[in-house]
Amino acid sequence: MRIRAGVAAGHPATAAAGAEILRAGGSAADAAVAAMLVGCAAESIFNGLSGGGFATYYDAADGTVTCVDFFVAVPGLGGRTPGPGTPIEVRFVGQDMPYDVGPPTVAVPGNTAGAHHVWSRWGRLDWPQVVEPGRRASFGTPFPAAHAKLLPAVAQAMCVGEGARMFCDEAGHPLPAGAPLFHPDLHRAYELLARDPEALYRGELADALVDAVADGGALDHTDLEAYRVVEHPGRSVDLYAGTVHARGDDLDDVLGTLARAAAAVGADPLLDADAARGLVAALRGPERRAETTNLVAVDADGNACAMTTSLGLGSAVWVPGYGVHLNSMMGEGELIRSALPPGARMGSMMSPLVVLDAAGAPVLAAGAAGGSRIRPALVQTVLRMLAGADPQSAIDAPRLNAMEGRVRLEPGFAADVLHGLAADGEEVLVADGRDPYFGGVSAISRLGGGADPRRSGAVVMLDD
Repeated sequence: MRIRAGVAAGHPATAAAGAEILRAGGSAADAAVAAMLVGCAAESIFNGLSGGGFATYYDAADGTVTCVDFFVAVPGLGGRTPGPGTPIEVRFVGQDMPYDVGPPTVAVPGNTAGAHHVWSRWGRLDWPQVVEPGRRASFGTPFPAAHAKLLPAVAQAMCVGEGARMFCDEAGHPLPAGAPLFHPDLHRAYELLARDPEALYRGELADALVDAVADGGALDHTDLEAYRVVEHPGRSVDLYAGTVHARGDDLDDVLGTLARAAAAVGADPLLDADAARGLVAALRGPERRAETTNLVAVDADGNACAMTTSLGLGSAVWVPGYGVHLNSMMGEGELIRSALPPGARMGSMMSPLVVLDAAGAPVLAAGAAGGSRIRPALVQTVLRMLAGADPQSAIDAPRLNAMEGRVRLEPGFAADVLHGLAADGEEVLVADGRDPYFGGVSAISRLGGGADPRRSGAVVMLDD
């Protein structure tokens, strides 16, 4: 059985754009790039042209897997020293979390360089054709319910300056679900990008970007001109009857956690307390925050691309005249775990992956959004799919996240599981329902596609 062509993503407009490109004869790379560029407008609460990310690509022609690193880099190669960021308070899942925004938090962007690199390696269509859906999306896409629910918590980064024109209604209230999210100037950035893939790194847009962060930021033209996309074969781990391929150098060790969880979880952790204990032990890690989005595209030839990208929370700095919201990665304290020199790649929890069977054919492609919840969301979903669940059922299933001394769960775990964890001394916290806190997964397998309702995701599978 082969994987059907389709796109699974974090927004209906994102998935529809990828499917449009597939129907036009595009490859999985064309579809993934187009979908990601649409997400930079439609999913701008999570992503943007100035963000960064990773892709894992399966090439059906030669059976190879390639990982592409286009995450953000540390600025300062030109000698600029960043000033202090502006602290804001973000309330997330009942907790106040410190965060910095402003020009000093802006890192060297990678999204557009990564998009062009993936297209150059595996694309079929013309570059302007792949960029065009993103330009159209800048003129308005419906604001999903999950985004509207999250927006008040991140309003200090989104609903200020130029953002107030986009993320607030005429009365100044946060944009409600279903309202059009319109970016007044962003189409100009897409138009430049269609003509020149290096528009964010050289030329008038790059000049405007550097000027936008001049007051306290470290980024300048030297950083932009030095930025490069990095390719590598990634790493792998054998699991059940397949091999999981991913970048392998993520901050939270998704591959290692998958192997530990597979060994520790024999029964269903929704029903069995010992299985839940094993899952908790495999997932135990610190609680952090980051905003990301993910997509998966598969074409009719069996090529597959999983891509995860992020803007951070957003720096509350927009490039005048072009509507590009700049990333805030240097304000994400959980990403900076040691001193990083200018030019160095920042670390990330993102880990898009592809699973191949013993014959080297793709079984599934998946990725997740949600900072430190990427690992638990991916581990639980991938293990369910490898055990035989279709992607949507695996994604819909209740999840848990384990921190030190505390386990957060969605409704649906058996009472014996909750009692067993509490008896172990865990603080057991059950959410009111499915929550974007527990991550957003997109996946396509031989049994179809799935996208996370926690992030208002969508799937478009093409007919055979």
